[in-house]
Amino acid sequence: MAGVLRRIQRGGIHPSIKGEVWEFLLGCFDPNSTSEERNELRERRREQYAAWKSECQKIVPVIGSGKFITTPIISDDGGPIEESSNPSFPSDVMREVPINDGDTDKKLIQWKLVLHQIGLDVVRTDRSLVFYESEANQAKLWDVLAVYAWVDNDIGYVQGMNDICSPMIILLENEADAFWCFERSMRRLRENFRSTTTSLGVQSQLSTLGQVIKAIDPKLHQHLEELDGGEYLFAIRMLMVLFRREFSFIDALYLWEVMWAMEYNPNTYMIYEEPRDSSSASLKNGDIKMNYKQLKQYGKFERKNVKTGGIEQKSALAVFLVAGVLEAKNKKLLKEAKGLDDVVQILGELTGNLDAKKALKEALKVHSKYLSKAKKL
Repeated sequence: MAGVLRRIQRGGIHPSIKGEVWEFLLGCFDPNSTSEERNELRERRREQYAAWKSECQKIVPVIGSGKFITTPIISDDGGPIEESSNPSFPSDVMREVPINDGDTDKKLIQWKLVLHQIGLDVVRTDRSLVFYESEANQAKLWDVLAVYAWVDNDIGYVQGMNDICSPMIILLENEADAFWCFERSMRRLRENFRSTTTSLGVQSQLSTLGQVIKAIDPKLHQHLEELDGGEYLFAIRMLMVLFRREFSFIDALYLWEVMWAMEYNPNTYMIYEEPRDSSSASLKNGDIKMNYKQLKQYGKFERKNVKTGGIEQKSALAVFLVAGVLEAKNKKLLKEAKGLDDVVQILGELTGNLDAKKALKEALKVHSKYLSKAKKL
């Protein structure tokens, strides 16, 4: 595994095996598993996905039909919308919410309300790609997101998840495999999508970003604070959808896999499969007394965190990528940003124009600088 991680960190993954390697990087499989064990696990997961999809299909029959919806199927209070006002899909989709207990009703209503929003986002997802010229492929993305929203009823679906899921639909031919790859990626990212009236899920990362910039570039941090940007809310999109806007599609995928390789923890599969097991919890934090050979099984970024005693374990590499972007635009931000709108505009100029290799190099440089400063504090 150490050799594989080094190769990914140097040059990414060949397109023909991206999907398969991503499954490992995201913790779908134990790195020590056999081909037979993986096939058995894959079959069990496919069956589980089919069961969940069947549940959803019984409620909204358009799921799994090769089509999807972009208009509401129920009103905000859960009542059916008249067929005449929604001629775009069959009347059997207009099924009243079953009367069960209140919690189930609430779950069903929330889920049904979000289905058309998923559809609207699917239509906008990676529109320039030939893959999505096919309605069947768009429907596949919609199905996976709809089933995920049903299963994860705590967070459900939030705009931006479509950008995370889309590459998995493209890379993994089997829909269930794509679902599980997406589900594993959401284990890492789902808290970013949690929001309430008083807080944003991504707030802890924004807070860490503020600490990083304050430590490595106090002048820039002070300038952003004076512009009322000290909460770094302008970086929300970068963190939530992992730079899908800032890089080209190909560069974004390269960036993800190198990030995941650098953050790789060989115990991830065990942590995900047995989240309540105390031994897994201890493994999650890493054992800083482990020998060199064990340490080499970790990604470069994660290894440095483990070696330094888990400093800033919550700081994903994505935070340092944003910090690196801000550092690269340091002079322009200090000179030209007279308000938050200017900050947003300067960062907006990066859309589709960043180079992944340079950005990663800068992020690791910022990370080393930050760890060095953190030790002195």
